[in-house]
Amino acid sequence: MGFRWSVPAAFNIDDACCGAWAAREPDRTALVLADARGAPIEVSFAALDRDVGRMGNVLRELGVGRGDRVAIYLGQRYETLLTHLALYRIGAVALPLAAVFGPDAIRYRMEHAATELIVATRAGAERIAELGLTVLSVDGPAPGAVDLMPLMERASERCARVATGPDDPAMMIFTSGTTGQPKGALHGHRVVIGHLPGVQMHHDLMPAAGDRLWTPADWAWAGGLLNALLPGLMMGVPVVAQRSERFDPDEALDWAERAGVRNAFIPPTALRMMRETRPTIRLRSVGSGGEQLGAATSDWARTHLGLTINEFYGQTECNLVLSSCARWEIAAPGVIGRAVPGHRVAIVDDHGAPVADGVQGTIAIAAPDPVMFLGYWNNPAATEEKFRGRWLMTGDQGVMGPDGVVFVGRDDDVINSAGYRIGPGEIEDCLVGHAAVALAAVVGRPDPVRGEAVSAFVKLRDGHAPSDALAEDIRTYVRERLSAHEYPRHVEFVADIPLTTTGKVIRRAFR
Repeated sequence: MGFRWSVPAAFNIDDACCGAWAAREPDRTALVLADARGAPIEVSFAALDRDVGRMGNVLRELGVGRGDRVAIYLGQRYETLLTHLALYRIGAVALPLAAVFGPDAIRYRMEHAATELIVATRAGAERIAELGLTVLSVDGPAPGAVDLMPLMERASERCARVATGPDDPAMMIFTSGTTGQPKGALHGHRVVIGHLPGVQMHHDLMPAAGDRLWTPADWAWAGGLLNALLPGLMMGVPVVAQRSERFDPDEALDWAERAGVRNAFIPPTALRMMRETRPTIRLRSVGSGGEQLGAATSDWARTHLGLTINEFYGQTECNLVLSSCARWEIAAPGVIGRAVPGHRVAIVDDHGAPVADGVQGTIAIAAPDPVMFLGYWNNPAATEEKFRGRWLMTGDQGVMGPDGVVFVGRDDDVINSAGYRIGPGEIEDCLVGHAAVALAAVVGRPDPVRGEAVSAFVKLRDGHAPSDALAEDIRTYVRERLSAHEYPRHVEFVADIPLTTTGKVIRRAFR
């Protein structure tokens, strides 16, 4: 389409998403939150900018400097955004952690990122008390935690912004792989400006027309953070936050209507859950990605939401590079979209050579690319393995057709459940920590709502017998140690688990 990238030599996410708007239009609404009674309240860019300055000074007082990693374990809260922008302002690196994570998942990520400071709620602080981390509690005193509020009250709102360039590290988002533990995908400050063409391709956001953007996705995930929160702010579109422990379709739609939402990123699983509702809200645009949408859900949206859902595609390492766009007549059943302007996407073979249209291969993105990660944190070998020449290999299979890319499926063992990409290795490691489990294999099982459900095949230790009670105990163990989206919904006991000659589980035997 003739689009060429030009990223400024000096670029800071905080300045683009907050500082520039606070200077230009201080009274413009940045964020819409719910008060104690559930009524919408609006936060201006000027107010946000002042609080970001205070938060930046608090973090500096706690010893955080340029390049330091700080974890954010909060969900969709005002303090989540404050912490992100404050870290970018002082040149530090944000490490978002999903609200569903348990102690083991957090311990690994904190240790791998070499950081001990985590920003959390009181409930979150209590949940991870055993880890011995330095916790900054955002909603009042918690045992062993530092209380944020007194520090904010005495902190100056003037906080100098560190000069950063587009390739300076800004955030580390962990992504699951097929073997071993998750890897930290490190992104530079350019990643947000790089998302704007993709966001506009499926939303066409118009701040002056009263657009408001919302997603039920946790802001810890690339989808919530980079498809909604930060791009919305950068374009001056108010972002609507919803603090909720778990997704409830009726509650979510009711809040979206009260908050005046007009544009939404809603993952396919959430849309499938909404099919049981009778929504009265009329949205102007809906984007969806992370898993296949399906014809039934698309048809439901046209009937009950009054629009065509624009699907898009990407992954944590290189997000939002394909998109549909009904406005441009780039939309067809089973097609996840065409290359977003500014990105080159192809279907390639195992060696990185492009294949002919209609031939199945791996979806790949050409480097350099404005949303491409800087590399895996402290793992150059894995970073190198991700590429074939100039092509970043997504690990997803697809076919290039006349209407765009048709998604076929994963070419590895990653499980796609409710939009979450789940690596089996971390779950298998957790399972063998259970007193009764000798060995485990984890795969995805087809599921009508989630797409795939996490399923565990378990070989028991001597002295333990299979039972429904033991299966439930194993499920609870993983749910509490890792997260609510990773625990195995199916547990099957087996006499043996086949291994390769190097001792790796042969998961294909259980698919």
